[in-house]
Amino acid sequence: MLEAVHVEELGQREDGCPKGHMAMLEPRRMEVHEGPMLATVIPLYNEAKHVEGLVNSLVTQTMDHTQHMVLLLDGGSTDGTLEIIKRVLEGLGPESPIVRLVENPLRTVAHARNLALQHLPASVEYVVELLGHADISDDHLEQRMLAWDRAEKLAQKPLAGVGCKVEGLNDTSSKRTMWIDAALSSPLGQSDGQFSTFDALEPTQVPAFVTHRKSSLEAVQGWDTSFLTSQDSDLSMRLLNQGYSLYRAPYPVVKMARRDTLFKWWKMGHRYGFWRTKVVLRHPRRIRAIEWLPWMGVVGSMILLWGNVALWWLGAAAYVGVLMVEGLRHSRRHPSLLLGLPLCLFILHTSFSIGLIDGFVRRGRNASDR
Repeated sequence: MLEAVHVEELGQREDGCPKGHMAMLEPRRMEVHEGPMLATVIPLYNEAKHVEGLVNSLVTQTMDHTQHMVLLLDGGSTDGTLEIIKRVLEGLGPESPIVRLVENPLRTVAHARNLALQHLPASVEYVVELLGHADISDDHLEQRMLAWDRAEKLAQKPLAGVGCKVEGLNDTSSKRTMWIDAALSSPLGQSDGQFSTFDALEPTQVPAFVTHRKSSLEAVQGWDTSFLTSQDSDLSMRLLNQGYSLYRAPYPVVKMARRDTLFKWWKMGHRYGFWRTKVVLRHPRRIRAIEWLPWMGVVGSMILLWGNVALWWLGAAAYVGVLMVEGLRHSRRHPSLLLGLPLCLFILHTSFSIGLIDGFVRRGRNASDR
C-alpha cells in the first residue's frame, strides 16, 4: 500500500479548487459528513474501448448529482484509458457529480475496491460495483436504490447487498461475440453465478455488480486480495456467514462487453473454473453438483468402456445431441448459431472443467482474457 496516493479531481470540487487540481490524499476515509450517499467504484485496466461511454452514463444519471459520486481506480492502463478519462472529465460542469481518479498500483479488482473504501467520504452509505467494460442506462442508479428499498422490506436478516441482472451488449458486428453471448444466455451455459437468468427479486448467494451497504463491507474487512478472480463470490459467502442477507433484482440491468475470440473465451472459462475451486475450498457450501456434470460424464463413460459395455458412448452422443438441439433453438436469431453456439458451449464446459481440477494444484495469476 502506498503511503500517499495521487488523486485527480476533475469537474466540480466541493473545496473550491480549480478543475484539474492535483491533490495528495492520505489513504484513509475523509472526515466529511455532508456529501454523496452513494459511490460507484470502477476498477480500470486498459478499458479504452468502453470507458468513455460508461463515465458519460454515470455523470448524466437521473439521480441528483449531489447524491452520488464516481471513483475510478486505474491499475496502470497503457491503451489510452487515462487520456480518455481526463478528456471526458475536463468537460464536466457544475451539475456533474464528484468524480475522482485514483492510482491502483496493485492493479487487481480486489485491491482497487479496498482502496476505494479508504477514499470514500463518510457520507457514503452505499457502494456500487461496476467494471470499465459495462454499459448502463441513464436511470441505473435510481433503479438500484428502488431495488434496495424493495429488498430491504423482504429481507429477514440485515441486508448487505443487492445485485443486478447481467446481459451482453447488443453487438452483432462479430459472429463469435454473438455465439459467446448466446452461450452465456443458454441454460447450458450458466449455473447460479454472475450470468444467471432470473425475473424476480430474490435472495441469492452470489449477486453480480452489487450495491453494498458500506458498513457491511467494513464489517468483513472488504475484499480478500488473494482472490484474483471470484473475489466477489468469496465476499458474498463471508457476508452470509456473518448473518447478512443478499438479494438480486432483475432491474436494473448491467450490459457487459463479451469476449471477441474463441481463445479468450477458452481462457475465461478456465479462469472461472480455476477460481471456483478456490472459492469452494474456502466455502464448501458454494459447491454446485451441476458444475461437475462434465467430469461425471467423462468418468462414467470411461468406466463403461473399461467394463466392455457396448453402449459406453451413449452419454457422449446424448451430450452432442443436446448441444445441437440448443444450437437449432437459437439459430432462428442467426443461422451461424446452429454450429457456433454448440461450439462455444463445448469450449465453456471443457475449459471450466479443466479449470476446476487445475484449481486444486496450482496458484492463480492475473487474468489475461480481456
